[in-house]
Amino acid sequence: MLEPSSQTPDYLISPITTPVTPSPPPPPTKPNQFLSLISNRPSLRVTSEFDSDSRVFFHKVSCKLFDDLAKLKLSFVNNVKREISGSLLALTSKHLSIHYDPEEQNALIKTSFDVGPKLQFKAAHDVKAKRGEVAMVANVADPGYAVEVSSPVPYIGLYGCDFSCFLRLKKYLANFGFSIVGCMWHHIVPKATIRFPTGEVTLEEREDEEVPRKLLINGILKGPILNGVGAAHYTDEELRLRYSYKDESLSFIPSISLPSNAVSFAFKRRFSPSDKLSYWYNFDSNGWSAVYKHTYDKDFKFKAGYDSEVRLGWASLWVGEENGKAKTAPMKMKVQFMLQVPQDDIKSSALMFRVKKRWDIL
Repeated sequence: MLEPSSQTPDYLISPITTPVTPSPPPPPTKPNQFLSLISNRPSLRVTSEFDSDSRVFFHKVSCKLFDDLAKLKLSFVNNVKREISGSLLALTSKHLSIHYDPEEQNALIKTSFDVGPKLQFKAAHDVKAKRGEVAMVANVADPGYAVEVSSPVPYIGLYGCDFSCFLRLKKYLANFGFSIVGCMWHHIVPKATIRFPTGEVTLEEREDEEVPRKLLINGILKGPILNGVGAAHYTDEELRLRYSYKDESLSFIPSISLPSNAVSFAFKRRFSPSDKLSYWYNFDSNGWSAVYKHTYDKDFKFKAGYDSEVRLGWASLWVGEENGKAKTAPMKMKVQFMLQVPQDDIKSSALMFRVKKRWDIL
């Protein structure tokens, strides 16, 4: 008797086939960056605001161009008579901005770009006034330290002036600190600003018809002192000293101005995360003001106050964040209602409102 073989017959064994290697997909075509910038549809935003006190509409239309590389914005004011005024056209980008006023037929051009790892160039030019300013900003060793040197560049064209007249005028103006380049004269009045982590100091040379040339020093200095922050502001030969103490529930801010010796202080008390009282008093004029604020949440706020200098009481209700933009408010709309009550004439009280709405068209 034959025993069954333990080997599988040849006709039952599947033939060995060599796997077929799939062909690699074709390399993706690199899109044309220029065509993609043009083909992208710009996003259009329209914002309208109405103020019942002035009875005017303020409109702003903006759109982003070239894949958010630039922004075009048109703003204008429209009154109840449908008259348009205050129009302004602006084109802004990272390194260049142009603001054009159609009514004045004037343009303000600003530019800034890096010329080195820690060096930046800035320039501004007013076309109609024929003046501008150039500046160089150098960021030194540590963050927070910078030096900026700027100078205005006014000029007046000398059209119709022959070469001999040009030389005589150049020699004459050289005695007064002017230098002529081509057919323009420049009077350079430089300004230097030194910035550091605790403030900044500005040195500026100023001259006018009545006051001879002199060096002006302005500056701000601040730093921690007595569990608070002290600050000194020196501007136009006036020194203002200010101290600010703040914790979770209390703020106290006294200040004094020299040489006028005007003293004032501000006091703020937070009773809860949603309730806050602010008080301000001026010792020089005995004027004072008080404001109470209650916040329901981020988008609802009630404020009421009184100002003794204008003898006016008021109350205000905000729908939408007070200092925020319309795009972050509910339904992209901000509303403010305000009631003003004059102390001397209560019958002339006025209820005003302001509405701001944004539409995303594209």
